[in-house]
Amino acid sequence: MITLQTIVDVKGVKPKDFYEFILNCTDEDYNRWWPGTHLVWHTVKKFPGNTGNLIYSEQMFGGHLEKGHSVIKKLVPYNEMHFQVIRGIRVPVWYTLKFDDIPGGVRVTHLVFGGLNGIGKIFDPLFRLFLSEAYNAELDPHVIEEFHRLATVLAK
Repeated sequence: MITLQTIVDVKGVKPKDFYEFILNCTDEDYNRWWPGTHLVWHTVKKFPGNTGNLIYSEQMFGGHLEKGHSVIKKLVPYNEMHFQVIRGIRVPVWYTLKFDDIPGGVRVTHLVFGGLNGIGKIFDPLFRLFLSEAYNAELDPHVIEEFHRLATVLAK
């Protein structure tokens, strides 16, 4: 299993602010969050309690358009959001957002996981092609900037 992690402390917001914004995000909200980079984010199919919601998103990342569906696998209200990536089928790639209260703000932990467990670990080198060190080098500054931007949007 490959894990990429970015941690960013953001002042002036609470975990609940980020959680609620992302859970209820619309294309308009997403555009306002980071114009020209965050393009589309909306719920395609909604379920009671939001676990199972199908999300569609598009964003510019690393010089290319990253787009596709994800499904909410687990929610811990105001604290954690777990998504699985779908590319036609559910693929063994997940991302998690954790929001922890810190004095004057929130600590966001952004995690990306890819790979299989058990004997499936033999395929990890294939996942490393996509979740590479170069990808991680682009991901860290992107995540840091996007959550600082979101705090600015929420402060208005």
